[in-house]
Amino acid sequence: MDTNKFVNRHVGIAEEDVPSMLQTVGAQSLDELINQTIPSDIRLDKPLNLPDPMTEREFAEHIAELASKNQLFTSYIGMGWYDTICPAPIQRNVLENPVWYTSYTPYQAEVSQGRLEALLNFQTVICELTGLPLTNCSLLDEATAAAEAATMFYGTRSRAQIKAEANTLFVDNNVFESTLAVIHTRMLPQGIKVITGDYKTFHFTDDVFGAIIQYPNGVGSIENYTDFVKRANENGTRVAVAADLMSLVILTPPGEWGADVVFGSAQRFGTPMFYGGPSAGYMATKDEYKRAIPGRIIGISKDAYGRPAYRLALQTREQHIKREKATSNICTAQALLATMASFYAVYHGADGLRDIANRIHASAGFLAGELEKLGYKQLNKNFFDTLMIELPVGISINALREIALECKVNLRYFEGGQIGISIDETTQPTDIGVLLYIFAGAAGKDYMLEEAAPAKTYFDKKFARTSDFLQQDVFKKYRTETELMRYITRLGRRDISLAQSMISLGSCTMKLNAASELFALSRPEFQNIHPYAPEEQTEGYKELIENLSAYLAEITGFKGVSLQPNSGASGEYTGLRVIRTYLESKGQGHRNIVLLPASAHGTNPASAVQCGFSTVTVKTDENGNIDLQDFREKAEANKDNLAATMITYPSTHGIFESDIKEMCNIIHARGGQVYMDGANMNAQVGLTNPGVIGADVCHLNLHKTFASPHGGGGPGVGPICVAEHLVPFLPSHPEVWGNEQNAVSSAPYGSAGILPITYAYIRLLGTEGLTIATQIAILNANYLAAKLKDTYGIVYTGATGRVGHELILECRAIKERSGIDESDIAKRLMDFGYHAPTLSFPVHGTLMIEPTESESKAELDRFLDVLDCIWKEIKEVEEGKVSKEDNVLKNAPHPEYEVTGDEWNHEYPRSKAAFPLEWLHDSKFWINVARVDNAYGDRNLIPTLCGCQI
Repeated sequence: MDTNKFVNRHVGIAEEDVPSMLQTVGAQSLDELINQTIPSDIRLDKPLNLPDPMTEREFAEHIAELASKNQLFTSYIGMGWYDTICPAPIQRNVLENPVWYTSYTPYQAEVSQGRLEALLNFQTVICELTGLPLTNCSLLDEATAAAEAATMFYGTRSRAQIKAEANTLFVDNNVFESTLAVIHTRMLPQGIKVITGDYKTFHFTDDVFGAIIQYPNGVGSIENYTDFVKRANENGTRVAVAADLMSLVILTPPGEWGADVVFGSAQRFGTPMFYGGPSAGYMATKDEYKRAIPGRIIGISKDAYGRPAYRLALQTREQHIKREKATSNICTAQALLATMASFYAVYHGADGLRDIANRIHASAGFLAGELEKLGYKQLNKNFFDTLMIELPVGISINALREIALECKVNLRYFEGGQIGISIDETTQPTDIGVLLYIFAGAAGKDYMLEEAAPAKTYFDKKFARTSDFLQQDVFKKYRTETELMRYITRLGRRDISLAQSMISLGSCTMKLNAASELFALSRPEFQNIHPYAPEEQTEGYKELIENLSAYLAEITGFKGVSLQPNSGASGEYTGLRVIRTYLESKGQGHRNIVLLPASAHGTNPASAVQCGFSTVTVKTDENGNIDLQDFREKAEANKDNLAATMITYPSTHGIFESDIKEMCNIIHARGGQVYMDGANMNAQVGLTNPGVIGADVCHLNLHKTFASPHGGGGPGVGPICVAEHLVPFLPSHPEVWGNEQNAVSSAPYGSAGILPITYAYIRLLGTEGLTIATQIAILNANYLAAKLKDTYGIVYTGATGRVGHELILECRAIKERSGIDESDIAKRLMDFGYHAPTLSFPVHGTLMIEPTESESKAELDRFLDVLDCIWKEIKEVEEGKVSKEDNVLKNAPHPEYEVTGDEWNHEYPRSKAAFPLEWLHDSKFWINVARVDNAYGDRNLIPTLCGCQI
């Protein structure tokens, strides 16, 4: 093995394993297998034009060089991003720990109890700080949370408002521009009118269904919104408040003065700025919105024996269930960052948070007083951390800016000539001294800091928080690093991640997240950059972003790229929004029909509807392919209003459909655009691409194909790649590029902190490595299919009998014969230390498996042994050898407390429950809860810590 080639570390199949695997699948060579799998008319005719692969050492030196081109200045810009201190035990044990960053969204609750507890802690923090009883376990960022709040208000209008066609949303003038831009993007296609103005003088009318204000507002002023909220309530208008989470530690929570929704970012709770993201957005609301709130909610339920257990609650709200009826397309959120924020709160507790918030405020207040002594005027009467400074006559803003840059300080510069200063957790007395030196120098005066900021409150006491918060034990017990480290480790042991075993989730691509790819996330030069920092300070990020965009364009066969969407669902929405803007530019804005195959992932119809389109469903045939005749007929029937089709390729069934080019031609001939969902791009890279196939736009899931971690449910990144005619309509940003066109994220580059991971993946593998990875992903799937076809059976194969990069196991007949269903099989896999495959999607009653290229043959064979063992257990039930009610499948999983308990009330022995295969004696993953009662958890929603906590 060539140890210099990263491909040999990323791809799990050794060269000597390939011949035997090919023999199993019935192919003479890897090329023959690929030729049998992918239609010849869409194959690339030449290799990708990418840089040669680097060794891991070469890349480490290269990324260090890029990092050195980013200049670390002290940032006081604020505007939604603030320097913060990520406690070392959280960075070391969560951000840098594969147990936490390689886990999947916790749909399988029994093997996700650790991160579910951490996320419930996050929900508790959000609810108690905002003063509202219900929240989700994170959203993408502050701006998208604002749009989600507005959409929720619109979708839950009163009957009278619906009858009156109330469609106006009021947004106060002093809401961040980045938030307003995303609101405009998201509201316009919904037919919602957005008006801005001064909350103090705004007059409510019957057509105003919602209002958005900010606290403290966009310039840092703490405003008294009591009268505004009262007037809104009298009008039947709901109010959402963008709130600085750290400020709520010492300010009255908006929930206590009547807000219906409080949203914002948890970035200040220990998440670096990362040039704009990722960080956890949050959204809290009243209990009456529990079936309308977007995103995932963690709740407390009980297991089969009555013990408390965590789970994802009220899942029927989510887009994969409600599809075109969904009020949000949210899928991936920011679970890893929410987890970090929760541990930040656990580590500091209420007392520590008060110390941090009071120190920030006291420093800002002291600075304001000293600046006034120098002749400056502070315009915010009441403030938390942000000052708005008016310059005296004769002081040049350019001279002040020059001194600030010499001192490596970034300030906020208002168009009106004022200076903004946002103090943060990292601000020390010496930093205050530097700021005063800058302002004194601009005024031609000398200044010497003689005292530290005294502990003092500078805002009106009527704004002060009086309610207590975070009094649960978990926020009091882990104040030392030793205790926190052990708590994090204890929770991590309850979860299955890639650190434990293969995660075979179909359509999720749970591949290796290599250590060499992740190192950049811990570098201060990538962590501590504000998204609005001057360009000359961000040359490293700029070079990386330009190169990565070029690589993704080459891989997809397109001309333009936007890295702004910060999830796959956001990428879907963005691609459709670009199509809509393009059609409008041609005078074809009336085109509003999107064709969708019946097998489409739920985010597709949800995204289309959120973008103002109507969906028409196309049938699939008995082989799982899109019914070409039905596709053609529906395209023709809707040709005058046809906007686009959304196609996943390979299909959601894991098949390379041979008619794909014809489908593209059918749409184009009728004036529509082709949107290609990039969820299955891991089967395309280096062999074909959306551009060659004939698509106009696609989104990519960097957290699938391009090796960034899933993080237990985020962060994800969903960049879009477009053909040349769509490039002018890509997202912009009001603060950085002076244009809000199609803005979909708070930051100009979305979750920019994740981009070095994908950049590393491409630079380490190069053209040859990327192509090999795709080939092996397809080989692995076909190997599993060949091994399982005679027992479980494979639901769909392509025209030549091949699957793509994933396969669907047939479980429906098993249920008919034995009563054992796909959920029983999924739960039984947990007893062997495996996460379940994708359950009942895209075909109800089945299991979808995607092995990826990163798993070794030994791991694939071990997984096959487990499935074979489970098959034999199913046959025992089917043949009447064991009870249909009391068997290892119906009772799975078997938790440690049951197996080791004094009582055993089953007809089968403990050894069969816990150690059905010999190797489990050496590598047993112990589960700490039995099968979780989903119905109980939905009937009794408990979204925060309470007396019944585990």
